[in-house]
Amino acid sequence: MGPMTNIAIVNAQAHRDLQVKAKASPAFDAKHFVAVIVAEFPLLAVQCPILLSKDAETGAFVCGAVLGFAQNENLFLTPDGWQGYRPLTLQRGPFYTVGEDLAIDLDDARVGTDVGEPLFSPNGEMTPYLRGIINAMQELRPGLERTKRFIETLMNLKLIEPIDISLSFDDGSRHELANLYTIDREALRALPDAAVLDLFRRGYMQLIYLMIASLKHVPLMAERKNKQLSTGPAPAWG
Repeated sequence: MGPMTNIAIVNAQAHRDLQVKAKASPAFDAKHFVAVIVAEFPLLAVQCPILLSKDAETGAFVCGAVLGFAQNENLFLTPDGWQGYRPLTLQRGPFYTVGEDLAIDLDDARVGTDVGEPLFSPNGEMTPYLRGIINAMQELRPGLERTKRFIETLMNLKLIEPIDISLSFDDGSRHELANLYTIDREALRALPDAAVLDLFRRGYMQLIYLMIASLKHVPLMAERKNKQLSTGPAPAWG
């Protein structure tokens, strides 16, 4: 969860007046790589590359969406809001699960009582925003486990290989994305029929092909970055 000091179980009596700044913002969404779950692959594969990276602390593989080419660069984040699908790990905002309960970090800068999305109506009923958060968290928890099993299967079948992305941009800058991994297509083609059938029946073959197809967005995102460079610096956010 990170360094948090004031986690509380959400309840209508204590948090009736709470509001959360739910919109995407540079302070919390300026990330070039965001962990995702396999249920999000169909939504992400139409807009950005889906790759694997290794967790800096544990060394374990994680699936993630590539959102930019430089540290803290998110090409989908604009002053007009988020362009496209926003991954669940960002949608969740300051919320967490504690056991079976929904919890909130009361010290998070997005949490207050004056601006944002209310958690409860004046009569104490959950708002559509809070219901949406609950649905997102209910999807994330089992989704993380299924994603872990998918990655373990890729590792067992030796279907993961490194990929280096190196791009030059119109302003003369050059960016390299290292420590990323994708599907080894040669190893995939060499799999015995029984392994291919097992991947298909478990729904993993579709996920694999979505990962492969998503690589087409590398040059498309480079075009997006060049377009942003040509229009000059983005206006300051309010």
